[in-house]
Parts: sequence; structure tokens; C-alpha cells
Amino acid sequence: MILMQGATRRPRAIAAVCVAALALSGCSTIGKLNPFAPKDKADSVAEGTRISIVAADQTLEPAEALKGADFFLPAPTTVAEWPLPGGTPEQSVEHVDAAPNLSIAWRRGFGEGSDRGKHVTAPPVAAAGKVFVMDGEARVSAHDAQSGAEVWSVNLRPNDNKRDKEAFGGGVAYADGKLYVSSGYQFVAQLDAGTGALGWRTRTEQPIHAAPTVSAGRVMVVAIDNTLATYDAATGEAGWTYQALSEPARILAASSPAVSGDTVIASFSSGELVALRAANGNDLWNEALSRASRTSALSEIRDIPGRPVIYQGDVFAVSHSGVFAATDLRTGQARWSLPMVGVTTPWPAGDVVFAVSKTGQVVCVARESGQVYWIQDLNAGRKTRKQGGFLGVGSVVTRPVWSSPILANNRLILADSTGQLVSLNAKTGAVERKVNLGASTLIGPIAMGGTIYVVTDKAQLIALR
Repeated sequence: MILMQGATRRPRAIAAVCVAALALSGCSTIGKLNPFAPKDKADSVAEGTRISIVAADQTLEPAEALKGADFFLPAPTTVAEWPLPGGTPEQSVEHVDAAPNLSIAWRRGFGEGSDRGKHVTAPPVAAAGKVFVMDGEARVSAHDAQSGAEVWSVNLRPNDNKRDKEAFGGGVAYADGKLYVSSGYQFVAQLDAGTGALGWRTRTEQPIHAAPTVSAGRVMVVAIDNTLATYDAATGEAGWTYQALSEPARILAASSPAVSGDTVIASFSSGELVALRAANGNDLWNEALSRASRTSALSEIRDIPGRPVIYQGDVFAVSHSGVFAATDLRTGQARWSLPMVGVTTPWPAGDVVFAVSKTGQVVCVARESGQVYWIQDLNAGRKTRKQGGFLGVGSVVTRPVWSSPILANNRLILADSTGQLVSLNAKTGAVERKVNLGASTLIGPIAMGGTIYVVTDKAQLIALR
């Protein structure tokens, strides 16, 4: 995940500050514009002041009372379609029946992969026998779900603005035979899912790095200035908007809203988790998932880049500032919180919720109490490597970054930035299998039918069965 400052690139003069921030984090994939800026006074609590809801000295450890204890998981079921980034408007899919052997059936390239000027950030979606993907330059394509053969493709990148050549990000969503596209090139659009024909295209005021959520005739997207904007799904006409707090530092990956009934849950780079009325955008509650740290300046990056997930009346979300929390959907009251720095989407199912930390720890947490069943450190014992610098000076140590997980056939499956896909025993956390995908993968897998689909940074779509 790459940190962005505003909508455009900063001058080269900032590079030294970014390197310093990277050294503090121990990770080359994020940075902060100015980690040495004076901190706000945190000792006096006033209205509107963001305070930590997790004790500064709290650590993440398995609960003694839960060691060896069993928990309930719903039976795996076949998923007929995956139309939104998180599978459903709630961004929640309990347990899928797919890819029992985790064997690669095929792989297909679909355009421009990630490099310095462009990034593949769009999660795939699947419906009507097709898988829909978007490359690093707003080229959208549909592929046959069985063979991977390209059905159609359309390049939506504008050519009338030189600045737009450095834009990136966005995503796709499917609803009622239409494909909806958001883009860092500052537009949202509707395509015919069968042919790729353009239905409408609406210019946005800011770039959009997140995939859209479509529900009840509305297309909802979060722009990089922390504006939640809505559009009429039939016409592209702009609807209500909500402006969250402005935040200069954020992660490249961005969040898609979750919807349950008439409630929209959105997360922002300010660390805000907000509930809104779907009909008019009126706010219902606002929770700040922030945690001050004396040892990491990067805790000041409060972004919630993973999708918030609605499940069984609660909202689950993880912030880069170090809070993994469950919040009551109706009231906004915090149910529990744990100290975890994350950039991915939690996965609730049955009695538990799974989450992945930025350092590679996978945790299984009791959904009701927040107590930890098990922790599996996927980066333990793995070699780190140095990148950048000159003769070792100014280089930063990197470690694998992991994607959001999917629960399939009692296994938790996720992939990493080195191209490795692993499956964990969902009950114990034990590593059961590893698959070499051949390319870095930071986007969580999805499923349709009996197949799991993965998108890589090289703009490859991989099917596993």
C-alpha cells in the first residue's frame, strides 16, 4: 500500500521526509509526509477531540480461557455471484464452498500492471458467468468465468488531460446487468455487463481510488478528499454527499461503503467510521478508530483502507492507527477493540471474526467478546530484504504484506506481496498449504461457483479450483 498526499504527486523535495518515515515503519510500502510534525495535545479531552479507545500498553495475545476451545463456523455454501468488492452490500460473505484443491486452473493477463505511475487496486467482481476486472490504466474487461477468455474490454482512460496520465485506482461493481466503474481519472461510469457498451459517464470533482458500492439504485464512492458521493445508478446524476474530516496522509488502497437496509457505513482516511442514512446522507453516528503510539509516528496515519463489514448487527473495521474494533450498527457504541495495525478487511463468520495485521499476523477473535482464539504470524522466520538507498545507506527493510482473507471450506485463504498464497486451518491457524502465484498479490481473493479468483499486481487474473 502506498501513501498518497492529496490528488497529485508532490515535489522531489519531500523524498527525504518520506524515507525517514519509512525507516520508522520498517516497511517500504507506506510513508508519511511529515512524521516529525508536533503532536496535538492529547491530555485534555474536549468535544471533537480524537482519543484512543485502546490502552497504549495493550498487546494482542490469545486468551488463556480460549486456548484449545472450539467455536462455531457456518457450513460452506456455493456462491452464485460476487457482484460487489466484498461480495454483498454488507461486504460480508460467511463461508464459501470453492477450490478444495487450490490448484491453478488458468491465468489470463488483462492489461497494464502496477509500476511507478500506475497501480492495480480494483478487486474483481463476478456475476452472470463472467469475472470483471480493471487494470492500472482504467481498462475494464470481462472474462469467461470457466475459461478466462476475454469477452469484451473497454479503455475508459481520458486522453484530454495530461495530468490524468498519472491517475490510478478505482474499481468495479455489478448490479442488474450493469457494471459500474469508479476511477482515479475522476469519473464514475456505467457499462453494459454483457457487451461493455457505455451507458453513462459522470465527471467527479476528485479522484476515486476505491471501488463503488451499488445498492437500492445508488452508486456510492469515497473520493480521496474524504467525500462520500452518491449517483443515480440509472442516469449517473449526482445525489447527496457527505464530507468527512480532511486528512493529508492516507494509504493508496481505499475503502468501499457497506450497506444494511437504510444504513450506510463508510470509513475514511481520517480514521472516522460513520453511519449515514442511505436515503439522504444524514449522519447517525461517528466513531474514531484512532490510537496514539509513542513508538511509531505512522500511527498518526489514521486511515481505514479496508472495507468496513456489517455482520449480525455489528460493524467490524481495522485502522492503520492501530485499532481493530466491533461497533454496534444501530447505536454506534463500541463493543470491543483490540490493538492491531491493519490495511485489510476483516472476515466475520459464525462465532468469530478473522483479521490480518500489517505485520502479517492473522488473528481469530471471538465475535461477541473480542477475546483472541489464536494468532498465526505468517512472516515469522521469513527473510526480510533491503530496498532502495545507495550501498546500503538509506535503504529500508521490507517484509511481505498480506491481502484480506476469504474463508473457504474451513480454510482461511490469503496471498502476499511475494506471490505466495497460503491456506490456514480456520479452527487452529495452522498453515495447511502454500501455492506460488508467480506475482505479487495485495487484493483479497473472491469466489464464484467452485472457483476462487485472484488478481495480481501484474494485471493477471488467476483461477483456482
